[in-house]
Amino acid sequence: MARPGTSPRVHHPLFARFYARFSAAAETRGGLGALRTELLAGLSGRIVEIGAGNGLNFAHYPAGVTEVLAVEPETRLRRLAEEAARRAPVPVTVVPNTAEALPVPDGSFDAAVASLVLCTVRDVPVVLGELRRVLRPGGELRFFEHGLADTPGLARVQRGLDRTVWPLLFGGCHTSRAPLAAIGAAGFELVSFRSFDVPEQGPRLPSSPCVLGTARR
Repeated sequence: MARPGTSPRVHHPLFARFYARFSAAAETRGGLGALRTELLAGLSGRIVEIGAGNGLNFAHYPAGVTEVLAVEPETRLRRLAEEAARRAPVPVTVVPNTAEALPVPDGSFDAAVASLVLCTVRDVPVVLGELRRVLRPGGELRFFEHGLADTPGLARVQRGLDRTVWPLLFGGCHTSRAPLAAIGAAGFELVSFRSFDVPEQGPRLPSSPCVLGTARR
């Protein structure tokens, strides 16, 4: 059953302003728009998206999607997501809940989308448990996340930043989480994924190592 409607306050006004500007520019110059299209390709039916941010995924949902429930707890980003929802090619409803307590019954969605959000949630296992709960048997989890580097040097840098300034500067983001391991530990079956850097050219940043793929409940 749905968890009680507990929605801790999430308020990152400075980061929200920065993210709204940076993410819009990254859609074309950073190639994120193409990655969002790849992430969502072939989806159909009812979708739940957590950490929807300013709603940049909405324009990329394919026509087979009948409904998107988009969860975004940060006030400013949620207002921008609501504006994006009005322009979306599929029906999108934006709600203020957190991903740790989704306000929907068990097994009520065909697919879930986690896009650059597992780095910021308070409790990754709880969030993934909620996504597994609300998916129907055989439902898909589509994920596009950044995480722990595969080189010892950058991994050490990531861990150091996560203990100090990075979460403070970037709205609670952590660079050294391991999304693939967490998804598997939550009971999902990994179907396919690919690893890459963003940006693909240029310096390798603490947030560069990314993974995009599909898992199944």
